[in-house]
Amino acid sequence: MEFAPIALFVYNRPKHTRATVDALRLNILAPESDLFIFSDGAKKKDHAPEIEELRSYLSDITGFKSVTLINREHNYGLAKNIMEGVTEVVNKYNKVIVLEDDLVTAPFFLQYMNDSLNLYENDPQVISIEGYLYPSKAKLPETFFIKGADCWGWGTWKRGWDLFEADGQKLLTRLMETHKTYEFDYDGAYPFTEMLRLQVEGKISSWAVRWYASAFLNNKYTLYPGRSLVFNAGADGSGTHVGIDDVLTVELSTTPINVSRIKVEQCVKAFLAFSKFHYKVYKPSLLYRAKRYFKKYIAR
Repeated sequence: MEFAPIALFVYNRPKHTRATVDALRLNILAPESDLFIFSDGAKKKDHAPEIEELRSYLSDITGFKSVTLINREHNYGLAKNIMEGVTEVVNKYNKVIVLEDDLVTAPFFLQYMNDSLNLYENDPQVISIEGYLYPSKAKLPETFFIKGADCWGWGTWKRGWDLFEADGQKLLTRLMETHKTYEFDYDGAYPFTEMLRLQVEGKISSWAVRWYASAFLNNKYTLYPGRSLVFNAGADGSGTHVGIDDVLTVELSTTPINVSRIKVEQCVKAFLAFSKFHYKVYKPSLLYRAKRYFKKYIAR
């Protein structure tokens, strides 16, 4: 079996990156996996010392089949770094597992990702594999599908990443023309459409909302685990897009995920659980909800 290479994207957080690498190294398949680390350049002069400290640490990492460090000479920004890095790896290896510098994985993460990437490699309905599960009290299946794509500890194939549309305006136009914004927003629970609009306007640079929209508009599905294999440690205010909040906190699974082929279709129970979670995070105003339901009524 050929194991998927890992693409890790880092910037200027040595402490977080060490935690990410330490956890990843404890994964069962770490010694069989090639690790590619994309280290972004400094956006501000005062970030340079931390980046140099981090790169010194990264250059001595062991515990993997191979470690390749790609040091960006100037600041790419998270979106460009990820988009170009993922493209580079999948074009060469046909598949990839993607992590950022604040994601801590369970010891079974790589096994689940590789099992799933191999199982659904030739299923065109499946665009990606996700390792993070939103906190939910709902009892969910061992694995299940949701339409779209996610961004915290994920994997895909070249055929999946080829569907990524970097032009947010094209995605937004298609969403509006097909009247799918309500569904895209998890039935009005979270303003993903507005996030995409902000990206188009240049107010945010999110690659993730474009990845989600690309998968959603192509009616592709992502496989999720019934227990989270990824913990986001960046919700402490140190990250680029995540604030200080414990709403994203999850307990990592203490047992492996049993991966077996299931029907590729939306898991209604999981979608409702995700919608409830997104609503809890955003807590939309009455006016926002009224607008969303009105748009849904018009679409019908």
